[in-house]
Amino acid sequence: MIAFRKVRRKLRMGTICSPNPSGTKTLEVCNADWMASLPSHLHNVPLSNLAIPGSHDSFSYWVDEKSPVGPDQTPAIKRLARISFVKKVMKKWSVTQNLTFREQLDAGIRYFDLRVSSKPGDADQEIYFIHGLFGIKVWDGLMEINSFLTQHPQEIVFLDFNHFYAMDEAHHKCLILRIQEAFGSKLCSACSVESMTLRRLWEKKCQVGGNREKLPRVLIFYHCPFYKKYPFLWPGKKIPAPWANTTSVRKLILFLETTLSERSPHGSFHVSQAILTPRVKTIARGLVGGLKNTLVHRNLPAILDWVKTQKPGAMGVNIITSDFVDLVDFATTVIELNDLLQEDRALVKC
Repeated sequence: MIAFRKVRRKLRMGTICSPNPSGTKTLEVCNADWMASLPSHLHNVPLSNLAIPGSHDSFSYWVDEKSPVGPDQTPAIKRLARISFVKKVMKKWSVTQNLTFREQLDAGIRYFDLRVSSKPGDADQEIYFIHGLFGIKVWDGLMEINSFLTQHPQEIVFLDFNHFYAMDEAHHKCLILRIQEAFGSKLCSACSVESMTLRRLWEKKCQVGGNREKLPRVLIFYHCPFYKKYPFLWPGKKIPAPWANTTSVRKLILFLETTLSERSPHGSFHVSQAILTPRVKTIARGLVGGLKNTLVHRNLPAILDWVKTQKPGAMGVNIITSDFVDLVDFATTVIELNDLLQEDRALVKC
């Protein structure tokens, strides 16, 4: 029965063409409406108990090697980056995704890991995504996400602003204003995590700025005290994302299992960062190959095998993130973990 439901869901969702690392097109299942396609009894399950695919450094599908080195880097790296070759190497290790925001959303990604910064020398208050080098403007990314949500009104996204660089109070106010302008009444006010279910979000009219024309579909997490001033900003403590900081798959999996066992059953979402982090010697050995070819490509299948053994729930996995989510069938694998919640329901009926 579970296998039949999976096939039926895939047939209902259709297919899309997404770019693969070689630059050709590969046919993939489209998960653009996977939340809307969940069975009705899962509509009442807290989002914190569902399995939700996410991406690590979600914006870093493009970084500008012609831009200044970001303020997230050490003075030593900034000095080295005066050599043009160094920035080319940095780009290979800064890019962690192949797909744009829209392509990630179509593939089923619903959690986005976001790091932002002002740019030295800019006269205005413009904010950019950053990972070693500067990426696209935050405003452009927000508009791309908003466009998807307008076309897919039952999908919910998590935007986790967890690192801020070279930003004073004026920069934060500018960023928060941009968030308001981009999403308006799609923003979901912070409240009890356990009350956040698909059904509640679909049925609830959320008033932001006196406008009630949209359903709330965007949860903004803001790891900075400014969240206290705005009802639509969720505190970072509501979405812990423990980080293994290792190049070893064995150590990563042990860390993921340990942090899941320590997960609080109530009061917060939970992010399992299924990612490997390069060390200096890792970069030195794979200088030209970059993150994808040196570390991710050969280890991601083993990480996906761990994902397949997981189960969602109050003490199970919730949000799982990965680098290069298109290299394997990552999003679909995470989404299909929710079928295990269907199995539980069938056993109760028996």
